[in-house]
Amino acid sequence: MTSMAALLALFLLAASAMSGGVQAQPLVPAVISFGDSTVDVGNNNYLPRAVFKANYAPYGQSFARHEPTGRFSDGKIVTDITADTLGFESYAPPYLSPQASGKNLLVGANFASAASSYHDDTAAMYDAITLTQQLEYYKEYQSKLAAVAGRAAARSILSGALYVVSTGTGDFLQNYYHNASLSRRYDVARYCGLLIGIFSDFADKLYKLGARRIGVTSMPPLGCLPASIRLYGEGHGGCVARLNRDAETFNRKLNATVEALKGRHADLKIAIFDIYTPLRKLADAPVEQGEDEGVPLQPDDGWDVPERQQLRLLRRCPPVRSRERLHGGVHG
Repeated sequence: MTSMAALLALFLLAASAMSGGVQAQPLVPAVISFGDSTVDVGNNNYLPRAVFKANYAPYGQSFARHEPTGRFSDGKIVTDITADTLGFESYAPPYLSPQASGKNLLVGANFASAASSYHDDTAAMYDAITLTQQLEYYKEYQSKLAAVAGRAAARSILSGALYVVSTGTGDFLQNYYHNASLSRRYDVARYCGLLIGIFSDFADKLYKLGARRIGVTSMPPLGCLPASIRLYGEGHGGCVARLNRDAETFNRKLNATVEALKGRHADLKIAIFDIYTPLRKLADAPVEQGEDEGVPLQPDDGWDVPERQQLRLLRRCPPVRSRERLHGGVHG
């Protein structure tokens, strides 16, 4: 995830260079995030019925106060690292928290919700904030920001901000792969097309609302995630090839759609942050990537089970440290 943060920063630096401007720190006025658990900083803690929450140890053990924050990591997530890289001294709080008010709104907003995804039905299954609702919260944020900063300053912040969209995994792992009705109605290519259509519409709406710099993550190698290997690996222990092919299908369509968005909006700077390639390389050749071991995968029946299966993934992977157990099935 650190490499994604670097890509975000490089994207912004390139955008600044193209405009010929010399940017003071922070490089952008705000970071505004939409998506799922990869960028959720604690919104689900404020959803009483949310299925997925990161409000218990060992989540947060490497963060500032060594306490759970709602991030699905033992420490910082990609948007935190990006904010650090861009020169911010604080992070946008979860939008549903009491901290999302006053001057805290000036550095951005985070609407992400674990178990959300492109398709609203996926989020609804787990009582997460749908992408549609996240956009409604963004509209509300615009009004609140104008009240704090003034209308002109708010417009400047919103047009100069970096918008991060990181989601989509749940549409497959939490929905399509175990929803017989959905998989009968759509083959993989058509389902990817459906999701991409939702993203395209979402990006168009963001643009109309003032966004001019958007970064969207690619689909990761779905077949290399711990949950996928456990559920669909048939005991082989390696990545599940057919799921990776599904991710590749999605990513090809995403590439084409981003190019189409550029064509429709000449002043829109939009980039795909490829997380598929580096994660696939780590899974296929960990030693070449500097990782000499797999990840200890925590079995389903508790933290204290001594038996562990070695997965060829990152040795150190949130929310665990060093050689402790990996108990997150998706955040590999």
